[in-house]
Amino acid sequence: MTTLGAVFLPQLPPERLRSIVTAADEAGLEELWLWEDCFLEGGLTTAAAALAWSSRLRVGVGLLPVPLRNVAIAAMETATLFRMFPGRATIAAGHGVQDWMGQVGVRAESPLTLLREYTLALRALLAGERLSTQGRYVRLDDVALDWPPPGPAPILVGATGPKTLRLSGEVSDGTVLTAGNDVATVRRARALIDEGRTAAGRTDTHEIVMYLHCATGPDAEARLAAERVRWKYAADADVLVAGDEHAVADSVRRWAEAGVDRVILQPTPDDPDPEGFVRFVAERVRPLVP
Repeated sequence: MTTLGAVFLPQLPPERLRSIVTAADEAGLEELWLWEDCFLEGGLTTAAAALAWSSRLRVGVGLLPVPLRNVAIAAMETATLFRMFPGRATIAAGHGVQDWMGQVGVRAESPLTLLREYTLALRALLAGERLSTQGRYVRLDDVALDWPPPGPAPILVGATGPKTLRLSGEVSDGTVLTAGNDVATVRRARALIDEGRTAAGRTDTHEIVMYLHCATGPDAEARLAAERVRWKYAADADVLVAGDEHAVADSVRRWAEAGVDRVILQPTPDDPDPEGFVRFVAERVRPLVP
């Protein structure tokens, strides 16, 4: 069964989050995903608030830019979420936008090396291991969490390029793909992830999460046309969906058949009714998606 969710875009002010969480919870939305884009809103602070304000909603953070926070702090914070809200938080890590990382003085010479070291250390700490490591970027001396999660604590990786996709298959529990990927690109990404999994001898489950640009309502086409320009997509790139619940559900099914396990619908920043958007996803699109 395909999981269906929606994005709370950080272009909205953080004080708007509560009403959207309430609408999502009441409508039965499965997942609400949050971003930690510079310099908008903190991913873990908004996730904690969203989880506390809801009774059943699953909340994803996609993603935490790993140069921004020490891996021990990330482990402490994510472990706290996993313990306080069992089974309801999903955390993804990633390179971060390199220009932003440069702005704050943490741009890594080898983002791939950093992400590998970081993901392995974070997963080990969350598994309750006592860790000492002296990597190029991650250095820990006899570090262990006092309160590791008692159950599974999956860490996903956000990936775009071939090397990072293979790395995600090798070291993470799932992959987050940005919006802007067509069906063929998703199939290639799944193949690269599987290459990494095979190289690492992994046979466990590896889910793919993907954001999908979506708009509904009378001005949906115009708003998505602006998104196409903003993100510099080709005019014929099949990476957005506009229309009613039937059109959206048809698109979701196509990406699911290509290998996406969790399709997260991404509204436009100028959506006139963000609360209505999450209700649309939960109440009108979800029943049409197997």
